[in-house]
Amino acid sequence: MNKTLYLKFILAYVIFGIFGFIIITTFVPSMTSEHLIRERASALYSEATLIADTYASGLYTNDISLETVQTQLDTLSVYLNSTIGIINPSGRMVLSTDSPLNVENVVIIENFDPTITAGSYYNVGNFFGSYEEDMLNVIAPITSEYKVKGYLVIHTPMTDIEKSCNSLLNISYITLVILFLLSLIILIFFTEIVYVPLKKITYATEQYASGNMHYEFQVESDDEIGYLAACLNYMASEIARSEDDQKKFVANVSHDFRSPLTSIRGYLEAMLDGTIPPDLHEKYLQIVLNETERLTKLTNSLLTLNNLNTRGMLLDKTDFDINRIIRNTAASFEGTCRKKTIAIELLLTGDTMFVTADMGKIQQVLYNLLDNAIKFSHHNSVIRIETSEKKNKLFVSVKDSGIGIPKEDLKYIWERFYKSDASRGKDKKGTGLGLSIVKEIIASHGEHINVISTEGVGTEFIFSLPCSRMEEEYD
Repeated sequence: MNKTLYLKFILAYVIFGIFGFIIITTFVPSMTSEHLIRERASALYSEATLIADTYASGLYTNDISLETVQTQLDTLSVYLNSTIGIINPSGRMVLSTDSPLNVENVVIIENFDPTITAGSYYNVGNFFGSYEEDMLNVIAPITSEYKVKGYLVIHTPMTDIEKSCNSLLNISYITLVILFLLSLIILIFFTEIVYVPLKKITYATEQYASGNMHYEFQVESDDEIGYLAACLNYMASEIARSEDDQKKFVANVSHDFRSPLTSIRGYLEAMLDGTIPPDLHEKYLQIVLNETERLTKLTNSLLTLNNLNTRGMLLDKTDFDINRIIRNTAASFEGTCRKKTIAIELLLTGDTMFVTADMGKIQQVLYNLLDNAIKFSHHNSVIRIETSEKKNKLFVSVKDSGIGIPKEDLKYIWERFYKSDASRGKDKKGTGLGLSIVKEIIASHGEHINVISTEGVGTEFIFSLPCSRMEEEYD
């Protein structure tokens, strides 16, 4: 199997890392630099306007001497880590913290233009060739008597801002690496919690698809994946058990067909070759007839089961006396009961008890239950058939005192094709279809059938039927 899902997740993880790195290296540096420049320029402009309104304006009104202003600006220059200068509108440098005060040494800034900031209060450049490197230049006008007397300029090296920017970018890179490592934890989590269980489930489905229904796997998880694995395991075990049951059923049916056919063929060949004398033909023909009845019964059970599988149960409901059906069914087993000296005790409610159901199919239910009770009862025992009425329902009980049903087999007795080991040892002619047919018939009537059994004590089957309204009319 191609590991496409896992590879896709790995690819998504790598793409996340690549795009994260591209974004950090492409957009973040320019955004960080622009932010630091604006922030630094704003702080310097605030200082520039303050100086322009105090020391610088006092210089033009002769309130403060040039030496005093130079001293103050030198101090502020150290504090701001910048160069501070005063320039006349003509471009003449009045003073600068870069050089000592010298009125005889006139410095002219060629092509000085205060509008270089283009409507802002700062720009980045070499300030008309005054510096060899780019500087952040902040310009604030010096006014006196509502006229611009000059300009206070503050220059700070861009290298300082770039260092701060690089420090912040290093933090961004470290953060990216941390996020990448944290996302690796998510990848590991996905691998252990999702991919590995999913791989187990996929392999299990391949095993089941190839016919290995006995393959078992374990997923230790309480989420939907764990539930899916448990359901898949349960489904496979049920299918495996169903296949095993069908194999057992086929083996039983094959044996049950082969045994009477072998007897029939053996007796017929013996009669044809003279091994069995003519005066005994009638006896052995009766045995052959009994074996054909066994085959007919087995075939009818299979046909009934096949009809239930293909088109469901078709009912012909009528109102009939269930007591009469019980008596007639019990009477049909008189010969069998006499051979095993078994008595059938009837405890019926009233002389007549009408119910609404399919009479033929309810008779089949009674026949199957009574046939089972006789097969698994001991000699000289009693089988009790009892009816009781409660809340417009009639409950029919068929109880024997035979070998009982093992506890571990109780949950399987209603399943088609099932025949327990104890049942198989006691009843060599059974196919395990009787009780499954009984269950289908009662369920098709919308009623229920239950079983109470203790191994070595006996078994009781109880099913319900709706009482007929004819009873109410008679009352």
